[in-house]
Amino acid sequence: MAFDTFRNFSRSLVSPPEQGTAIVPSDSEGLDHVTRALWVGGGGDLRLGMLGGGEVTLAGIVPGSLIPIRAVQVFATGTTATAIVGLW
Repeated sequence: MAFDTFRNFSRSLVSPPEQGTAIVPSDSEGLDHVTRALWVGGGGDLRLGMLGGGEVTLAGIVPGSLIPIRAVQVFATGTTATAIVGLW
């Protein structure tokens, strides 16, 4: 395992993410972890359920975008973006 010079520093929302997983959009299943950011490899639209309870559609996301956002769900309906990775 690599040595972590910053292992004794506290983590916050402005710290770089330490975990991640590919996301399969679903209209019925929420995410296992609230995200701190989403990586979008293939451009398009993202319809998201937000930590605060609302929903939002982000239109026209450019491929290779890193979006700092606290999402709890990525909906299949309304999402055309691909290669989505949740980071936390």
